[in-house]
Formats: sequence, C-alpha cells, structure tokens
Amino acid sequence: MYLALFALVFMETGLVVFAFLPGESLIFFTSTLAALTGSTLDIRILLPVFFFAALIGDTVNYEIGRNLHRLPLFRRLIPEEKLEKTQRFFEKHGGKTVIFGRFIPLIRTFIPLISGSAKMDYKRFSIYNLLGVLLWVTFGSSLGYFFGQISYVQEHFSLIFIALAALTAVPGLFVLLYRFMKNGTTAGY
Repeated sequence: MYLALFALVFMETGLVVFAFLPGESLIFFTSTLAALTGSTLDIRILLPVFFFAALIGDTVNYEIGRNLHRLPLFRRLIPEEKLEKTQRFFEKHGGKTVIFGRFIPLIRTFIPLISGSAKMDYKRFSIYNLLGVLLWVTFGSSLGYFFGQISYVQEHFSLIFIALAALTAVPGLFVLLYRFMKNGTTAGY
C-alpha cells in the first residue's frame, strides 16, 4: 500500500503527464484513514513516504527541465527571449515560487520543470523545494489526520467520504454544463 502511495505522489510531482493526479486529496484522505480506529495505515510511515515521494519527484522533474533545451522541439517552441525572461523571474522570485507553487494543483507539477529549464541554481531550488515539500506534506497530512480523529467523522466516514467526493466533482460538472450550454457539446472533455 505504501509503495503505491509513494508511486502516485512521485508521478504527480515528478512527471508532467501525471499532473492531473490528486496529490493533496490523496495525502488528506490517506491521513484521515490513518486516524480511523482499526486502520492499517500508520501516519508515522505516511509522512516520510509522502515527503520523499514529492522530493524525489520534484528533483526528477527539475532535471528533466534542465535538459529540455537540448531538444530541438523545445528550442523551437520556447524562444530564447522567453527563456531569458523566465530565468530573470526565477532569479528574483524563484524561492517564493517553488514554496508557494507547491500548494497550487497542476502548477505544483510544472514549477520544478520550469525551475530546471530556467536554470535556477540547483542548491537554491533544493533548499526551497525541501521547505515547500515539508510544509505541503505536514499541512495536508496533519489536516487529514486531525479530521479523521473527530468522532463524528469516525462514525460517519463513508457518508462524509461520498459527500466530499461529490463536492470535488461539482466544479468539473459546472465546466461540462457550461461547455454544453455554450456549444451544444462536451467534446474535448
């Protein structure tokens, strides 16, 4: 189970094609499960699993970004002046971007890639990334674990889980409904 959780968090943070994976939700949900009476999950194991999965994933993603300039397609798609502008941005705001970008779904996956392609100093990236990952994992896990310790949550976990799953689906349903009303189709989604 822990290996699967490691793989999911690693893929979400380390491989851009898996940016859609729900990192926060997974951390919150499994930490909530760890707090439930009789759970086989242990929060003391989950914390380092999530931490190292995200840290290693970000490092892989950073290295991919660092080597993108070697691809002719990348050089064609990203003009040199855009890359220089991004480099200047990361020189000035890279630390804040790495830390706070961690808390924004989808953006979180692209920050290490962009940091690498913008040639942000690896040591600097690593320090800010370490702090960002530590805050992200600690916050999400603590929130989930404390939520799971609430007696009402323990007694009605299945119902609460269904309600939360339904709530997370609402924004996507609104997008589909809007698209259907606008175009008469949901094609492309």
